[in-house]
Amino acid sequence: MIDLRSDTVTKPTSEMRQAAYDAAVGDDVYNEDPTILELEALAADKLGKEAAMFVPSGTQGNQIAVLTHCVSGQEIILEAESHIYFYEGAAIAAFAGVQPRTISGTRGEMDPLTVRASIREDDIHQPDTGLICLENTHNRSGGTAVSLENMQEIFALSREESIPVHLDGARLFNASIATGIDVKEYAAYTDSVQFCLSKGLGAPVGSVIAGSANFIKKGRKWRKRLGGGMRQAGIIAAPGLIALRTMVDRLAEDHQNAKLLASGLQEMAGLAVENNVDTNIVLVNTNEAGYTANQFIEMLKAEGVLAVPFGPTVVRFTTHFDVSTKQIEVVLGKINRLVK
Repeated sequence: MIDLRSDTVTKPTSEMRQAAYDAAVGDDVYNEDPTILELEALAADKLGKEAAMFVPSGTQGNQIAVLTHCVSGQEIILEAESHIYFYEGAAIAAFAGVQPRTISGTRGEMDPLTVRASIREDDIHQPDTGLICLENTHNRSGGTAVSLENMQEIFALSREESIPVHLDGARLFNASIATGIDVKEYAAYTDSVQFCLSKGLGAPVGSVIAGSANFIKKGRKWRKRLGGGMRQAGIIAAPGLIALRTMVDRLAEDHQNAKLLASGLQEMAGLAVENNVDTNIVLVNTNEAGYTANQFIEMLKAEGVLAVPFGPTVVRFTTHFDVSTKQIEVVLGKINRLVK
């Protein structure tokens, strides 16, 4: 099978497996695991933040941010199709007791004027605005790299209103490679940021959340409350170190393969690529070909290709470390035969 469902399906490299085997470990709840401490220090340095914390998943990292920044009864502003709102099981309501105030964006970007207008007034009838959440790259917009200018404008108004900003940067390194802007510069316009080690960077598990030392101190208690306090977890942090040190620059290959896939699909009758391919995600509409997304996916599966639905007639393909350029060419050949 050629698996283009997600970059989460990548397998750890032999170097990552060896690093896990050799990892020096200690009790992370006691803050004594040397490999995790090394990973957290490296991540904080790369993002230009005071401190960082290793967490089991990006969803937990995002939830820790909301829980740390907010109190129950507040409201958070976020894009209408953001991961926190769309894919995290209403955890912001279930755990933090906050409600979302969604803004429909353009290619994942919220209009700063709309963000400003969405901040609640001091009124007993309304919740207080506790947090603004951004996402970069933006998954449901097709891996769009949200512009630094958009982030800067929203951060500037957040300072005026004394409201913190959290960045769901699950694929932030993809944005950095696509634009040439250092992740540290993106992170400068946030109070906290989460990024995944287990997507394009290829580590088997884990994410990192970073911010001020005080934010991370408070976040550690929320990690414990959520069951994320781990023990000799250096075994799973060691591959993350390899990922940060060796797997960032090669994301450009995934982006090139996604562009190759998009270019080929766009030439096929009945298929329409819906997104500008900035990074490693391609969204294809199958309506004109006469198929629903689920029908098309089943046809692909029979041909040895895996993808996921992204709407009634939209299919998502995601390139990653375990898919080669040659395999993309094979996929294009298979799809071409299906739609003819």
